[in-house]
Parts: sequence; structure tokens; C-alpha cells
Amino acid sequence: MSIDLAAEKLIAAEREGEKIAVEIKSFLEKSSAISEFHTALGQFINYRGALRRREPERILYLAVPMTIYNTFFQLDFPKEMVQENQVKMIIYDVKREVISEWKN
Repeated sequence: MSIDLAAEKLIAAEREGEKIAVEIKSFLEKSSAISEFHTALGQFINYRGALRRREPERILYLAVPMTIYNTFFQLDFPKEMVQENQVKMIIYDVKREVISEWKN
């Protein structure tokens, strides 16, 4: 299994001495937000499992736009699934092109 299984972008980096991988999602597809969420969550779980086998020291984050995080990800179901699946997140500001928040 290849770690790049159709992610919009998956990058490896370091943050404060930790090895991380970031799966970047834009949520810009024409399908529904819930459909994109299902895809993103499924990919995240698969990537995390693959990373555990190949690079167990690397921590995976899911990066999403701040506008999507502040709306869709505040709904009960997405919020519960993120918590249940222990999804670490990066919230990014599309307009300013900066990371606005890290969620562990």
C-alpha cells in the first residue's frame, strides 16, 4: 500500500523536533461536506495505520480550512468522530496561508 492513496496532499515535516505527516484537505469538491468527511476520515485512518508500520515515530495530522473547521467540524457527528478516532488536526487560514491552530 502506498502512503499517497489519492490525498490532495500528504507532506512529511518536523514540528518542534517531532516527525509529522500532514494530510491536507480543502473540502472544495462539489460533493457534500459529509461525503468529503467520510473520505478524509477513512484516508486518515488508513494513512495512520500505514505510518505506524513504516515510520512509527511520525505523527499524522489532518489539515482542514478554518472556515470548514468552524462550521462543519463543530457539528455533533464530525466532532464526535474526530474525538473517537483521535484525529490530530491542523486548522489553516486559506486567505492568509497560515496555520491558525494545532489540535491534539
